[in-house]
Amino acid sequence: MDLGLKLQKPMIIVNFKTYQESTGKNALNIAKKAEKVHEETDVFVGVAPQIADITTVAQTVKIPVFVQHIDPITPGSFTGHVLAQSVKEAGAVGTLINHSEKQLKLSDIDLIVKLARENDLISCVCANNPNIGMAVATLEPDIIAIEPPELIGTGIPVSKAKPSVVTDTIRLVRQLNNKVAILCGAGISTGEDVATALKLGTQGVLVASGVVKAKDPYAIIREFAHASKRK
Repeated sequence: MDLGLKLQKPMIIVNFKTYQESTGKNALNIAKKAEKVHEETDVFVGVAPQIADITTVAQTVKIPVFVQHIDPITPGSFTGHVLAQSVKEAGAVGTLINHSEKQLKLSDIDLIVKLARENDLISCVCANNPNIGMAVATLEPDIIAIEPPELIGTGIPVSKAKPSVVTDTIRLVRQLNNKVAILCGAGISTGEDVATALKLGTQGVLVASGVVKAKDPYAIIREFAHASKRK
């Protein structure tokens, strides 16, 4: 897949985490709904299922599939670790890095971004504050997602509760990197949240429970997609 097509903006990435609602057959079900929204709206919708579900999801849907994490390793004796080459072979086109639930040292983030680049994987690095976002920008990932951890899973969107976190991150990142896409995460649960995030200057959203634990994930993803197309 051409990298330019992978990074079509605006973008919606749905992190499945390890919720029961997005495990195994449920993961496939949500991925199919995300794909349907993409087909209907032509909005970029990517999904990040658990590692065990990557192959099944990637072989079934044609939207971008991200892995939730890779480790800073190359092939060798690293039992229990996640190898970039293996997730690439499994069908992933990108990876989340440094999510607040899987935080890493900056040196490890640097190496993982390089490994992702070497393996033609999109790197989406999460940052929990503007200073971390600025530090990550120097590593030249493809995407930076700003997510204050205290708002994750609360239904309170950072774009409304702490808009300065978003705007400060954008300002600092753009001083160093004009190419990286910047996403807004944490608490995104409505189309209005998505529209607000875009108005603040982001290129999309990273979401999780707002979709995965919704009564109708398809309706929510579709609402997000339509909101992302507002002028």
